[in-house]
Amino acid sequence: MDKQTDSAKDNTSQTAASPILPGAYQIGEYLPYLKNKNIALVVNQTSLINNTHLADTLLSLGVKIKKIFAPEHGFRGEADAGETVKNDVDKKTGLPLVSLYGNNKKPTADQLKDVDVIIFDIQDVGARFYTYISTMHYLMESCAENNKSLLILDRPNPNGSYIDGPILEPKYKSFVGMHPIPIVHGLTVAELAQMINGERWLDSNKTCNLKIVKVKNYEHKDRYVLPVKPSPNLPNELSIMLYPSLGLFEGTVMSVGRGTDKAFQVIGAPDTAYGEDTFKPVSTPGAKNPPYENKVCYGVDLTKQYPERGLKLKYVIDMYKKAPDKEKYFNNFFNKLAGNSSLQDQIKKGMSETAIRESWQANLDKYKLMRKKYLLYKDF
Repeated sequence: MDKQTDSAKDNTSQTAASPILPGAYQIGEYLPYLKNKNIALVVNQTSLINNTHLADTLLSLGVKIKKIFAPEHGFRGEADAGETVKNDVDKKTGLPLVSLYGNNKKPTADQLKDVDVIIFDIQDVGARFYTYISTMHYLMESCAENNKSLLILDRPNPNGSYIDGPILEPKYKSFVGMHPIPIVHGLTVAELAQMINGERWLDSNKTCNLKIVKVKNYEHKDRYVLPVKPSPNLPNELSIMLYPSLGLFEGTVMSVGRGTDKAFQVIGAPDTAYGEDTFKPVSTPGAKNPPYENKVCYGVDLTKQYPERGLKLKYVIDMYKKAPDKEKYFNNFFNKLAGNSSLQDQIKKGMSETAIRESWQANLDKYKLMRKKYLLYKDF
């Protein structure tokens, strides 16, 4: 089990005989550390060891779990984006479920008073506005304030093979962007946790007592197909690959296919100006009352193209050019997702994607240098 200072250790190269093993799978690495301690879990439906949930595995091994904290989408990963997740009791284990989404995003001192160690084991997808890393930030802060240890069971980043996008500016800090990092940050959650500690991004410059179980046989260039969807509207590898690019559309009038079987793989709105491909959102579990419910949307179906990996601004730019009412194309959420106000201004001015990217480059170069200090795995 690596402590924060062990980040320079070499990672074993992946071979056909050495499958990628997330931290949770390496039970022998962390089970001794949990002995005779009271444990809380921050987990969801991705927290699996093969086909068994981490909570069930630890309970079967006699670990004393006091409660489960649930992030956005809930413990079972079934809640809509933005839907309030309520406190409850897990029917299978009988454990208390405490929501970390809604009004209570940060564990309170009272919620942690009967806990010695908190385990964070959630699959991330490598985009700044995916909120599991914001939950981790508040968790680290609470651990630092209450003298608790945080054990991160690391998992691969399926978008970890590149870095791209503008760096978030402090005035645009929100739950969909807590850190001055690019949209695609190129870190696992454990590497990001080390960065949060090392750069003193927690309140009052505190640091969290962090312990990490690294992924075995993983390098940042490795392709990693998630065994379970990380949230209701990221159903497959293509949606996860497109998410950093299409996530920006949540700050526009466009639908990205919530309420269809192609969420984050299509772009459109109920106007033929946007394209020839069509889809019709309907209310479904995980996408209740989606944008343009029961209306035919016209636009682009990216499943027909299988685009290259990477952050693409052309989708947002192209749809803006096609928009019949450009004044209403962006909403107030766009700048929070972008992490600045300049991207929206640049698109409105008609700047090319190349020119917009050039405006990011100096800050991206500084970030890339800083990032190297916190890497746990061989870089791409």
